[in-house]
Order: sequence, then structure tokens, then C-alpha cells
Amino acid sequence: MDTQPGDLSALSISDKYSTTAPAEPLHCAATHRGEDSAGGFGELSELPIEINERRPTCLRCGRPQKVCLCPFLPACRLEVSTCLYIVQHPAEESRVLRTVPLLAACLSPEKCKVFVGRRFNEERNPELVAVCQDPRTLILYPGANAENLEDVSLDTSAAAYNVIIIDGTWSQAKDMFHRNALFRLPKQVQLNSSLSSQYVIRTQPTNMCLSTLECAAVTLSIMEKNKDIEELILRPLRALCSFQLQHGAQVHHSKEQLLRNGTYAKPMPKNKRKIKRMERLVTNQNI
Repeated sequence: MDTQPGDLSALSISDKYSTTAPAEPLHCAATHRGEDSAGGFGELSELPIEINERRPTCLRCGRPQKVCLCPFLPACRLEVSTCLYIVQHPAEESRVLRTVPLLAACLSPEKCKVFVGRRFNEERNPELVAVCQDPRTLILYPGANAENLEDVSLDTSAAAYNVIIIDGTWSQAKDMFHRNALFRLPKQVQLNSSLSSQYVIRTQPTNMCLSTLECAAVTLSIMEKNKDIEELILRPLRALCSFQLQHGAQVHHSKEQLLRNGTYAKPMPKNKRKIKRMERLVTNQNI
């Protein structure tokens, strides 16, 4: 929409407080009501309109140009056979420190496709539904029914594999997984729990929880049998965290670690279900 925020404010004020004579200027209407209305809306119409300009953004990494991370991205987009399908919760689009744009900048567009939404169906997302029905599709989501990706027997001599990754907080990802039946069609896989997140500027439920970028990096290194892929994709994430820490950000320990150390600052929940979740974090049980 081309209208600036300032224009919208001016229109809403004039529409709401206009007199019965539409051609009469707003400041005249205030004068007719009396000079004692010095703080009236008429004076607002004479104030200069401030236009908030967004900082120039890098077209590749999606970051403001002053903090561009392109020097840390692969010089050329990585050549991989595996296709990643990122199903993203709408709330992630507004997060400043999200990692999916960095992932997309590392791969070619046909190898990293993003679908935004909470619910997906054949009418609105025929491509995603077809991918879920493909026997060569895996979905990365931990659980009792998930097999470690490192242990999965992959036939890389035939067609390429697809991997679906849910992008959102852990509660959002859980909701999306259980409310979309099509996500239970592919083979469910998980990553080795010994991995530890390097995304230290955002709080995770447990030490084993990884960001979307980290999940993708490890997954591709396993699928492509190339450890260098993991290092190349994680490089911009490390640079992002380093920059944020240098400019006042704090290291965020996982909720599990804070609870174990007795340093969890927030009030403990009163809801029994949430309390049990906290207990499972401390006892290191499955979330």
C-alpha cells in the first residue's frame, strides 16, 4: 500500500472530526467552536507529518545494510540435491532475529521453499500436500515415533529427498504438527540429542533444542554426506550472535539449564499442565 503512515493518521482525524460542511477546513471548524479549544484537533491538522523511513535492507540476507551478513554467507549458493520445505508460523515473519532468511540466502530458491500459515490443505497448498504424500519426504519433528536421521537408510541413487521443517516456537511447532494431519504422512525423523544450540541470543526450552537454521544445516550435512555444509550455513548465525552480544545482547541459557541452576527469574506457572512440563525439563524427559 503506497499511503504513508502519516497520511493515514491525517485522513482518520479529518474524517472523524469533520463538520457538516465538508468543504470547510478543519481549523475553521475549531475556530467556530470557540477560541478556548486551544488544544483541539484543529491544531493537529497544521502539525508537520512525520514519515518513518525504514532502514535500507540487503536484498540477499534481509538484514539492514549497516549490519549486513553477506560477508559470512557462502560466496555461491550451495549445490544440494535435498529440497527443504519450511512451514513457518505467521508470528515468525515479524521477528527481527529470525534465521530462515539466512538459510534461504545460502541455498537456491528451488531448494528452500517457505510456506507461511497455521493450517495447510490441498485447496490452498497443493504443492505442499503433494510433497507430504511423496514417499521420499521426511519431516523433522522429535518424538517417540521419530527415528534418528543419522540412522535412516537413504537411497541417494534415485530421486532426491524432501525434508519438511516447522519454523516457530516449540509450542507453535507442536500445535502446527498436531493440527495438520498431512504432516503425519511423511516419515518422522529427529536429530541426535547430543547436539547443542549455538543460537545463544534466543531462549530455548532445553539445551538440545536447535534453531531452524541449525536444524537445516545439520540435516543437509547428513542428507548430502558433506560436513562442510553444516559449517558454511552456521557461519552467518555465529556472526549474527557475535554482533548482537557485542552490542548489548545477553547470552540466553535454556529454560532447562535455568531451572536446574535455580536461576529461572520468571514466576513459576500455577497451571498443573505447565508445572509438569517444567518438571520434565528438569528431569530431561521428552517434551
